[in-house]
Amino acid sequence: MKKSTPNSAFSFSKIYCSLFGHDYVLSKNVTHHIKEYSCSHCREQATTNSRGRLEIMTPKLKEINDALASVHAKKIARRKSNSSFQAAS
Repeated sequence: MKKSTPNSAFSFSKIYCSLFGHDYVLSKNVTHHIKEYSCSHCREQATTNSRGRLEIMTPKLKEINDALASVHAKKIARRKSNSSFQAAS
């Protein structure tokens, strides 16, 4: 006799999102114009692409966003350190 196991992927929040759409909220600012979002119901993640549209988060996009965030943080830190050494004229 076959034993059936419950499907762990089943969730009411996924059904809600499939019927009414995702309710994305901001989860991380990568740069000034690139942001990461997550659905408040099913926790699906999305990010903005080069055209400003939402795109489902993939491991490749996650890696790209992490690299962009580190470069952006270094750039901001460099700007702050350079502005503190400039003499007022």
